[in-house]
Amino acid sequence: MSDRFDYIVIGGGSAGSVVAARLAADSGARILILEAGYSHRHPLLDMPPGIFKMIKGSKYMRYHKTSAQEHLGGRSHEIPQGNVLGGGSSVNAQVYIRGRPSDYDEWHKILRGNNQSAGWAWKDVLPHFKRMAGNNRLNNELHQPDGPMMVSDPGHINEMSRWFVQAVQALGEPYNHDFNGSSQRGCGFYQFMNRNGRRSSAAYAYLEPQKNNPNLEIRLQAEVQRIVTKNGRATGVMYRDKSGRHHEVQATQEVIVAAGALITPKILMLSGIGPADQLSQHGVECIENLTGIGENLIDHPEVPIITTANGPYGYFGQGDGWRMLRNGLQFKLFGSGPVTSAGVEAGAFVNPLDPDGDPTIQAFCVPIVYLDRELAKSVKDTHGLTVTTVVVKPVSRGTVRLRSADPGEMPVVSPNLLKDPRDMQAMVAGQGFFIEAFQKSPLREKVERFVAPDPKDLSDEALIAHCKRFVKTNYHPAGTCRMGADGDDMAVLDSRMRLRGIENIRVCDMSAVPDINAGNTNSVAMMLGDRCADFIMGKA
Repeated sequence: MSDRFDYIVIGGGSAGSVVAARLAADSGARILILEAGYSHRHPLLDMPPGIFKMIKGSKYMRYHKTSAQEHLGGRSHEIPQGNVLGGGSSVNAQVYIRGRPSDYDEWHKILRGNNQSAGWAWKDVLPHFKRMAGNNRLNNELHQPDGPMMVSDPGHINEMSRWFVQAVQALGEPYNHDFNGSSQRGCGFYQFMNRNGRRSSAAYAYLEPQKNNPNLEIRLQAEVQRIVTKNGRATGVMYRDKSGRHHEVQATQEVIVAAGALITPKILMLSGIGPADQLSQHGVECIENLTGIGENLIDHPEVPIITTANGPYGYFGQGDGWRMLRNGLQFKLFGSGPVTSAGVEAGAFVNPLDPDGDPTIQAFCVPIVYLDRELAKSVKDTHGLTVTTVVVKPVSRGTVRLRSADPGEMPVVSPNLLKDPRDMQAMVAGQGFFIEAFQKSPLREKVERFVAPDPKDLSDEALIAHCKRFVKTNYHPAGTCRMGADGDDMAVLDSRMRLRGIENIRVCDMSAVPDINAGNTNSVAMMLGDRCADFIMGKA
């Protein structure tokens, strides 16, 4: 079977959904989305806390097991990624964070050597963020109320979340009413990509309004094998459908790759685009030697602090038995209660080593005992609180490599979390800061005991061991096909997200970023898709 489209979008995730919908609505071109995963329509995916039911062993997630990390004593861990239309926006905890203006001003400095630079400073990306999100509380120079993606305050706030925010204030941190405002610093309550208890994913916000548009076609369970090239330009895509049949579809204009920071480099390498020495190891003919593909893997590392509570506080048991029935009935009848909460209501951005500097640590307050597999064997699940600390601007870099020339094989992923000593220093400081928060009222009176780290030894050496034992992904891989200036040998893309060396290919997911933003990455991925559409249509 052979089909012709103007643009083929590989990956219907956060970025892919936005760029495809924008092109279908505004350009008049014929668009095809090839998404390897499943439909986003599922009641548990729609409800804010549904992710806690779906994250383990779900077909809506793809689980990348990292290679053994020698600096962590040979540990490996999983990096779950969305395997569903809407990508991460359909399965994440929905926290709405853009990063801070300096993130994008740094991108602009990296890219400004390019004579064709489009500009990536904060002033360039803010219009995208602002027009994409419809905020239910804020309407000012940074926010507006009418965008397609619904951004809202938490529908329900647990008492443990409130106590956490008050305890962090007791350490001298300011209350922050908007982490996407003039400053990230402080503690407060996150906003979320949902409204009235329903997820506002990229699939719902962007693709659903185009469902009757004849210019847009979506093919699910379509696993891309490679991009077809001829005479130095992309001409189409080979993919395999759910029955195992192979198809080639033709692109008369461009192929847009938006499969995520772990799969996008894999697809490019399978297409003969990447480091020649690595491709030759797997018998893949190299048509363009781009050494930066698969390098510069960045992810936010997270480490938990886990405590039990001395009373029936938090969300333990709220999804079971009669409580589940009560909460479900409250949600159905009144649109209120715990079902409207994503479970991660409160957080903070702090710099324990330099309180006047940019925040180095983000914290997520989760009113449950969130047990690692290792701890789950020895600790009974009960009422409690987990605070995860995250290094927001990690220095460590990892890699993505081909495992073989078989498109069905997962790539080899080595994230190197906390490998750089500067990241470990920041993480240990963050752990110490929030361990101290547990000693402040009103949180202090609610804590029964620490599960991890061991309260008997909170020295830096013990905290380093704790971090090495429990560090894992914050689900934000990025940077593996980064943009860069002309003359940068490791830059895979130019500043308009065009692949170097092969015409008619762009990359618009989180693999394109030169460095990771401070905080959650989903809204950034959607911004990349929106900006890519503007580049293609000549609007930027």
